[in-house]
Amino acid sequence: MGLADVHAHLTHTRLAGGLHGVVARARAAGVTTIVANGLNPADNEAVLAVARVEPAVRPALGLYPVDAVLPELRALGREYPRDGDEATAEEGLDWLRRHAGQALAIGEIGLDGHWVPEELWPRQEAVFRAAVAIALDAGKPIIIHTRKRERRAFEIVRELGATRVCWHCFGGKVSLARQIAAEPGQWLSIPANARRSESFTRMLETLPRDRLLFETDCPYLSPDRSRQSEPADVAGTAAYAAEIWRVPVAEVTARAEETFAALFGETS
Repeated sequence: MGLADVHAHLTHTRLAGGLHGVVARARAAGVTTIVANGLNPADNEAVLAVARVEPAVRPALGLYPVDAVLPELRALGREYPRDGDEATAEEGLDWLRRHAGQALAIGEIGLDGHWVPEELWPRQEAVFRAAVAIALDAGKPIIIHTRKRERRAFEIVRELGATRVCWHCFGGKVSLARQIAAEPGQWLSIPANARRSESFTRMLETLPRDRLLFETDCPYLSPDRSRQSEPADVAGTAAYAAEIWRVPVAEVTARAEETFAALFGETS
């Protein structure tokens, strides 16, 4: 029995150089599964390479909602801090279709209204729909990134009938998080900065416990602003949940393992 970090960026330059140490520290903290999320074809290839050498790592292959419209964004003269190779949406979707069978999940995919201007939202929605369709065709759960477009993403997910969905680091209103958690097949993952976040604390307090998972989004959202996050930080979030729920950490771990299995179809 162990904890899972359901959203990590192990291929990020801040972590990649010390990857074996990152995984070893996670194991020492009781984190037995790390879901590494990809952002585009090149990053997805790197995720698969990590999963081949680290048994604790499971690949989630995605097309980040900004990458989904990145050429169009550049054409508008908008800057976006993306390192490495870029791809068109068509290239990204084609890559996902060909490799979906190798994935634990399809993600992260979704809608982003922070970096992407409204004039590109229809294009972004079309790519999101296509990515969800790939996941449904492959029988895979999806991991969603949404920023400032949470309700619209929820409408599309319901319309398409996706019922194995993890809402990563949900930034919308807690009231909407409650609506999502009440829908069949919808889960939300709580990041490692929950102790210093009023909204994530409220989610831990008020959402059904069997609809919650834990993540880090590492190297982001650290519980300590003086350092980057790592998958090992999931253990601290589980301990915080145990405090809020007034149960032993072992009970939180057991529930989290059951929840992981319900979403991903296997144990952590």
